[in-house]
Amino acid sequence: MNIITTEIEGVLIIEPKVFGDHRGFFFESYSKSRYQQAGLQEEFVQDNVSFSKKGILRGLHVQKGPSAQGKLVQVLLGEVYDVAVDIRPGSKTFGKWVGIYLSAENKKQFWIPPGLAHGFLVTSDEALFSYKCTKYYDPSQESTLAYDDPSLKIPWPLQDVKLSEKDKLGKSLQDFAHG
Repeated sequence: MNIITTEIEGVLIIEPKVFGDHRGFFFESYSKSRYQQAGLQEEFVQDNVSFSKKGILRGLHVQKGPSAQGKLVQVLLGEVYDVAVDIRPGSKTFGKWVGIYLSAENKKQFWIPPGLAHGFLVTSDEALFSYKCTKYYDPSQESTLAYDDPSLKIPWPLQDVKLSEKDKLGKSLQDFAHG
């Protein structure tokens, strides 16, 4: 596999080695020993899958405190534009973000360490999204960063997005600056 670092410390793009022929393809989506050799020492405790239609934007979510989750994400069907935002107070990259297209076709994975906000926008007709988490989901520790905070300047590839009621109430980046 190929590991690509980003401008935000700890945020990684992972390109698995894919074996394919006329019958289809095979790739190892996770192997604890291989990922540990690559520097990902985290223990995953929960796997999640979501299905969404085009234009659905989920996020930007974060769990705080002892429930802070690291996430290893990938798309199993379709395509999404996936974004991680550094909201760690005192971080030298606070307010910076990394965006990447993840698709069933490119098979890339995205590692988002604990303490970063994460979200994705479905750009295909539908998408099946998978993520491994380092902590259990704890709704009492969850917070949402506004996907359209003007200080972030994230160029989401679709303008007409659909949000959950919770995501419509996302906080500004400034709200996260003080912990």
